Amino acid sequence: MTRRHLSARGTQMSTGAAPTSEGHPARRLMAGLHGRTAAGVPRWAVRAAYATTLTVLPSCVWRIAAITFHAPLLERSTEPAPGHGPVVFGGVWYVVALSVVSEALAYLAFGLVGEWGERIPRRIPGLGGRRVPILAAVIPAGLGAVALLIFPYALVMAGFGRMIDGSHHSGLVVHGWQSVAFVIAYGPLVAWGPLLGLLTVHYYRRRRNREAHPGVDSPAPRPVRSAAQALNEGQTRDLRKRAAEDL
Repeated sequence: MTRRHLSARGTQMSTGAAPTSEGHPARRLMAGLHGRTAAGVPRWAVRAAYATTLTVLPSCVWRIAAITFHAPLLERSTEPAPGHGPVVFGGVWYVVALSVVSEALAYLAFGLVGEWGERIPRRIPGLGGRRVPILAAVIPAGLGAVALLIFPYALVMAGFGRMIDGSHHSGLVVHGWQSVAFVIAYGPLVAWGPLLGLLTVHYYRRRRNREAHPGVDSPAPRPVRSAAQALNEGQTRDLRKRAAEDL
């Protein structure tokens, strides 16, 4: 390991700073996917945003595998269940589009923890650089969180073999291991609404607190130490340790 790397590591350890994303390709990749995290956002909120996007992924995979690629994940029927109503959309591309749109909507949760959820990115013509009004983000996210609470109810009704309106014949026929696969795929959707609601409340409180107390989320500047100072401090600690061992 070169002296430059040793001095950089010594500086990092002496200041107590967390590893930067520049030195971690995985962190750079994830930051590129969701953008920079806004000031004052705790780690639990970022993790909740990741979890929100992951709640949708298993059902998307199940839907595409079962409908598009005809995987044996359900019993197939040529006719809709009694009381199902007219089928407005159908086909392979509808299933793919539904999955893509679902994941895109879940991805918007990153806007509640990222900088692009507080200020419109500059690359957007005409609006770039403008501040996002708090209610412009909170109202849609809050309504979405409430609407997504339909999933727990729908899964419970499906477990009893009923549709959302309570009628029999849910239209989904699964047996044995198919039932287990269905629960694994669609069970995480139960957490989508609560997670989005939690992030929405945190977003609202964080931004209102920042407006009431400007600069409260600004990180305090850390003392700047040169690589030579960090290296000298490391050598001093080593000398003290050796002196203590000699005694």
